[in-house]
Amino acid sequence: MNQIVKLETVQDKIIDIRGEKVIMDSDAAVLYGIETRDVNKAVKNNPAKFPEGYIIKFTAAEKKELVENFHRFNKLKHSSTDLKAFTEKGLYMLATIIKGPKAVKTTIDIIETYARIKGLSRSMSKLPTADKAEQKTIMEKAAEVMGDILDGALETTGSETTLELNLAVIKVKHTVKKKKK
Repeated sequence: MNQIVKLETVQDKIIDIRGEKVIMDSDAAVLYGIETRDVNKAVKNNPAKFPEGYIIKFTAAEKKELVENFHRFNKLKHSSTDLKAFTEKGLYMLATIIKGPKAVKTTIDIIETYARIKGLSRSMSKLPTADKAEQKTIMEKAAEVMGDILDGALETTGSETTLELNLAVIKVKHTVKKKKK
């Protein structure tokens, strides 16, 4: 099974600009194991794949604010390069054109992660109508998926699920006990 992308791997790279959650071109390059210039060259060579809303180009004021608020971008303070960031759709489109073993693995890991989350969501929607044994199985699978996504370096040692039904309101508490592998 592929190791899935961990939340903390990309969490620090996501910034908010113009009400959009984006990842800078330089951070996308790190995720895909390539140079920023290669990311920008791929975008330049495939303009039809990046319609409006897929990439945000920073204004001078936005660039200044970025450098002031994020120390990791200090090197861009005097750069004359146009700054770009990928929206979620833009990042997915970038994944279709970036080549190389790490880029392919990263793309597969991202897709696997989203597929597992969607599967978890479908399972959780069955929870209210499931019998007790099925509810327990669903909760155990949910804990496993969430544990993998949030911290795959831990091993599950046990779990406990409490389910309360209160006049059509479901209250679920699930505790997962973990230790380092």
